[in-house]
Amino acid sequence: MYKLKTLETDHSVLEFIESVDSLKKREDAYRLLEIFTETTGYEAKMWGPSIIGFGSYHYKYASGHEGDAPLVGFSPRKAKISLYFSLESEERACLLAKLGKHTTGKACVYINKVADIDVEVLKTLIQETVLFLQKTYPDPS
Repeated sequence: MYKLKTLETDHSVLEFIESVDSLKKREDAYRLLEIFTETTGYEAKMWGPSIIGFGSYHYKYASGHEGDAPLVGFSPRKAKISLYFSLESEERACLLAKLGKHTTGKACVYINKVADIDVEVLKTLIQETVLFLQKTYPDPS
């Protein structure tokens, strides 16, 4: 059976950010921490060894696979900064077209630095993702 690797931990977000080698990436990580915290209203938590996540949701797929994941998050990786969003593809595409300099992967958006993107568009991506996931996977309690 598949075992989920990215679980919420009690590791310190600030210690993780301080461990980032590049001073510029550390500065951007602190800026993103501020943006995501302010926009979501959630406290930052570490998910796995390197993802800073905000809020959480429980998903269950038709296949039976289920787990917990952060609503949104980011990771200051060595090469680029990864931003984690989940939006319907058409809506996401429209917002990403306005974001600024970035590339996309299957489940994330990669940026070199915060200065390359429009922070207001980033905030909208964050807000829309949180709303989408909370609607798609409502809290059963």
